[in-house]
Amino acid sequence: MGIFGSRKNKKYDYTPRYYQGEGSPFELKHKFDDHRKTVGSNKGLKTKFNNAVDDYKYVADEGGANKRVLIIIAVLIIVFLFIIDFDLSIFFSKR
Repeated sequence: MGIFGSRKNKKYDYTPRYYQGEGSPFELKHKFDDHRKTVGSNKGLKTKFNNAVDDYKYVADEGGANKRVLIIIAVLIIVFLFIIDFDLSIFFSKR
């Protein structure tokens, strides 16, 4: 902590010589950002959550990933209940 505060970084105005594309060549952007609602300026937690649910709900699931994830979660829950020695007989009726 000096008397004059922290040093500022130097800024350079560099443009590549042979770059013929549009926009900045130094901008880092994912290739699918234009197609997602969840990427961008989401202000609140509720807006982020609603956008994520809408994106998950309305995007076509061609590979069956949703069903696969649900099966994996169900198997992990059953294994966890087996490890903690949970009595699964409460879910079945004794007639």
